[in-house]
Amino acid sequence: MRVTQLRVYPVKSLGGQKVSSALVEPWGLAGDRRWGIVDEAGKKITARELRALLGLRAEVIGADAIRIHADSGSIVVQNPRGAAPVPVSHARQGLAVPAEDCASEWLSARVGRPVRLVWQDDPTARSVDAEHGGRPGDSLTLADAGPLLLTSEASLAQLQDWIDAEAGEPDPVGLDPDDVSGPGVLATVARRVVAPLSMLRFRPNVVIDGEEPFAEDGWPTVRIGDVEFRTTEICDRCVMTTIDPVTLVGGKEPIRTLARHRRWDRATWFGTRLVPLGGGQLRVGDPVVAETAR
Repeated sequence: MRVTQLRVYPVKSLGGQKVSSALVEPWGLAGDRRWGIVDEAGKKITARELRALLGLRAEVIGADAIRIHADSGSIVVQNPRGAAPVPVSHARQGLAVPAEDCASEWLSARVGRPVRLVWQDDPTARSVDAEHGGRPGDSLTLADAGPLLLTSEASLAQLQDWIDAEAGEPDPVGLDPDDVSGPGVLATVARRVVAPLSMLRFRPNVVIDGEEPFAEDGWPTVRIGDVEFRTTEICDRCVMTTIDPVTLVGGKEPIRTLARHRRWDRATWFGTRLVPLGGGQLRVGDPVVAETAR
């Protein structure tokens, strides 16, 4: 098995950047999800509530800055130094450092509501929740529950086969309307052509070619290049995966089909969350060697 893609998302819920290599830090890939978006009261905002965020893209442009792109232009944002932290609602985070007002105003104008851009200055202060497989000493950026997300092309191909074969089937019983987006929710549908899913819907950091679909579910550890990782949990998927990351059009896939084949514990599942057990550099093309479950 080999790494086929590496991706970094500097701002939580914004589009990210494809990279050929990435430094592994204890809390994830360097530059990944150190920025987040909150409202005026400090409550976190993600693309679950504001899908316009997916229409923006961020990239790391140096050790201390990112650039955020929109259709109408871009802005460079420096890591804030010396600003007073503000309260934020990210679990186990408490405080974050606000960007300059001009950056938040630029962002607000493009998403259509007042928002504030904030920076996590110390990722060691945020732990991985024990309920999500965290152990003492595991630290986390502003990502939801794990430092890195790994997905497999073999698993995506299997999911696409299911979607294509079952496009004319009724929605599965118990499909939660809150987990899908777009019109026609929970309606029986006639057979239709389903556009192939992009892996971008799942927002992975590491994509591998894979061998057997969903084999990654059972890997206690995996070595990617020279870096070893521990699997903390399989990743539960939400409504964000049903929003096309390019057109921003909502729908029911892939949750509709995952609910038929990969639903348990009242959730649907795709990909695995990883914690680094060491540091080093990951590169596209690196070998992937997994430990099989005992």
